[in-house]
Amino acid sequence: MREVPLANEEYYHIFNRGVDKRKVFLDDSDYWRFLFSLRLMNDKNNGAMIAWRDYSKNNPGATLKQFFLTFNVRKRKCEPLVEIIAYCLNPNHYHLILKQVEERGIEIFMQKVGNGYTKYFNKKNMRSGVLFQGRFKSSHIDTNEYLLYVSAYVNCNSQVHKISPAEKYFWSSFREYIGEKNKHPIALKKEAVLGQFKNKLEYKEFAIRNLIVMQEKKELENIINNDLS
Repeated sequence: MREVPLANEEYYHIFNRGVDKRKVFLDDSDYWRFLFSLRLMNDKNNGAMIAWRDYSKNNPGATLKQFFLTFNVRKRKCEPLVEIIAYCLNPNHYHLILKQVEERGIEIFMQKVGNGYTKYFNKKNMRSGVLFQGRFKSSHIDTNEYLLYVSAYVNCNSQVHKISPAEKYFWSSFREYIGEKNKHPIALKKEAVLGQFKNKLEYKEFAIRNLIVMQEKKELENIINNDLS
C-alpha cells in the first residue's frame, strides 16, 4: 500500500515508463490492447472482464475489438474505480489524468491494468519479468489551474517528446478534446476541463499555447518530477 493514500474525488497525474526505458508499445495492437484494458478493468466488480473471458473462451481467436463491438461495452453497467480525464500512450511510456471515485480506486485500477498488460506483452513477445519501471508514479493535481495545465501536457504529450504533432497523434485523447472523431473505447470525462472553455477551439488554442510555453521554459520536470524521455 502507498505511504500516502490517494484521496477520493481528487485528480491525479499518473505515469510510468518501460523498464530500462524500453518500448512497451511495439505496434498498433499493443496500443489497442492497453486502451481496451483501461476500459474493461475500470470496474469495481470486474463484470466487463468476466464477460470478456467468457466471450474469448467461447470464441477462440476473438479480439477485444470484436468483443467490444458485439457487446457494446460502452453501455454495459459497471461501477468505475476512476474517471479517466485524459491520456496519452507513447512508445515507451504513458500518461493519464484520473479522478479517484472509489477507495483505493487508482491503486487497484492501475495494478489491474499493469499486471494484465504485462502478461499480454510477455506472452506475445515470449519474454518474462517486469515490463514497467516499478509502481506507477502519481502527482496530485491540487488546483484547477494545474488541472488545465496538466491536461494540455498530457493531451499534447506526443508533441512534447517530438513523436508526432498532437493534432495528428492517434493514441491520445487530444483529438477527442478538439472535436475530431475518435474510435477509442474509453468513455472520457472531459467536462471538468472542457466545461471551463467556450468551445473546443478555445481549449485547443489554450493547449497549444501552453505546450509552447512548456517547451520554451523547459518546465517538464516540474510536471512529471522525473524524466520520461
